[in-house]
Amino acid sequence: MRFVNWSGSLAFTPGERAEPATEDEVCDLVLRSREAGTTVRPVGSGHSSSPLVRTDGILLSLDRLAGVIRGDGKLATVWAGTRLKELGEGLYDAGLAMDNLGDVDYQSIAGATATGTHGTGIGFGNLSTQVAGVRLVTGTGEVLDVSAERNPELLPAVRLSLGALGVVTQLTLDVQPRYELRRRAWCAPVEWTLDHLAELQHTNRNMDFYWYPRSDLTQVRTLNRADDRSAHRPWPTPRVPGSGPWEDPRETRVGPTHRTIPRRRDLRFEEIEYMLPAEALPACFAEVRRRIRDWHRRDVGWRVLLRTIAADDIWLSNAYGRSTATIACLQNTSLPYEAYFRDMEAVFRQYGGRPHWGKKHWLTARELRPLYPRWDDFQELRRRLDPDGVFLSPDLARLFEEA
Repeated sequence: MRFVNWSGSLAFTPGERAEPATEDEVCDLVLRSREAGTTVRPVGSGHSSSPLVRTDGILLSLDRLAGVIRGDGKLATVWAGTRLKELGEGLYDAGLAMDNLGDVDYQSIAGATATGTHGTGIGFGNLSTQVAGVRLVTGTGEVLDVSAERNPELLPAVRLSLGALGVVTQLTLDVQPRYELRRRAWCAPVEWTLDHLAELQHTNRNMDFYWYPRSDLTQVRTLNRADDRSAHRPWPTPRVPGSGPWEDPRETRVGPTHRTIPRRRDLRFEEIEYMLPAEALPACFAEVRRRIRDWHRRDVGWRVLLRTIAADDIWLSNAYGRSTATIACLQNTSLPYEAYFRDMEAVFRQYGGRPHWGKKHWLTARELRPLYPRWDDFQELRRRLDPDGVFLSPDLARLFEEA
């Protein structure tokens, strides 16, 4: 009965664990919980380190609702519990691919989109922007379809909802014909990376970098379509000056998107990540780097990851209404993280940051409401679709309801 998340930082015992195999079974579970006055929390792979799934009611696993239902050249409908790795393979077999992915393929597609999981690239939104339709069971046990054709006004809310509007059973995704990416990575001094950051972001399909606090070096990663002639330019571009170990390639790989973008994670970690206005990145990272080097370097050996996300119109998206840069601080699960993360959170908030919903943060409704222009609209819809609070666990109440 006990649930433990991927990193091991969240553990609890729900009142019941359920694994429905059909949408009708999901409806029955929601209705039973509504009648009993208990809560239901849907759970995917358990990769998130935030307590969004914690409940003393029914913990509803989507593992048996998995697989690609149908797909054509533009859209693919999938079961909500499909893991991203299996989704990538299923789409590939059908000659299709997603537009972009995050660093991890352990997550379920419903969990990844519900929390705003993202990859990198100034032209790419988070995974939720690839959702063209959602089918979900609301707090009254009814099935609701949302798409451009049915209830389109709700699409900006249901694309990313933290599981607060209902249990998602199916998603329809924007897809495209499958293609291959060329992935390249190399090490460089942090000053070189910062000096060339804008150029790297604008001349590559995807670009991000890790900063390593103890060496003060970076590892730069770029991805470009293998059929793009500009991807075959001399490597790396722009060239790292001088001599040193960073001139040697760390990695180069060509393959389908779902095998090229995600990375295998053998070591488990905790993570805090904030989404910032893109123009705030240089100043914010300078302060993060200064504090880590001055105060935390003895205890922090793990990397800091910087990425970009395009603006969108999704109500609870961390990139709502603004081009976004992200800074993520990682810490090995065997090491203390809270003092370090809280200090970083204070910096991120100074620069207008919004926390990643699936990672560590300490904000409540009072601090979150001013960050999201459509916050009140989402809360009104949440109360309409879940009038009895079937999905409103104490942890969600702290996020959504001001004391």
